[in-house]
Amino acid sequence: MTSRDTRPVTALRNLGPAMQQVCARADLHTVADLVEIGADAAYARMMDAGHRPHFMAYVALVLALQDRPFQSYAASEKPALRARFDAIVNNTKAPPGIEAELDKLGVGAPRRRPQA
Repeated sequence: MTSRDTRPVTALRNLGPAMQQVCARADLHTVADLVEIGADAAYARMMDAGHRPHFMAYVALVLALQDRPFQSYAASEKPALRARFDAIVNNTKAPPGIEAELDKLGVGAPRRRPQA
């Protein structure tokens, strides 16, 4: 049987108190919580909990789960990581009621008119 890593997320390199707060809002409190669901699912959950998307924060999380220092991030990795990040951002749920609020402001998504 494997023991669960109950260390706080800040035990991982690259993750400090600010990321710990973001993780806590997403109910991710331990290293095991992050390891079990992986970087992509964890970041999506953070965004669902209200975290604004930030590519470098995502990169820091990915590298943390690989136990790599942030400085090891190579430019050649950026296209693949950027594609993963964009997929997460585009698939994250909008907060409930946001469409109605945007419509009130006149900035909602354009709607197709029914064909006559």
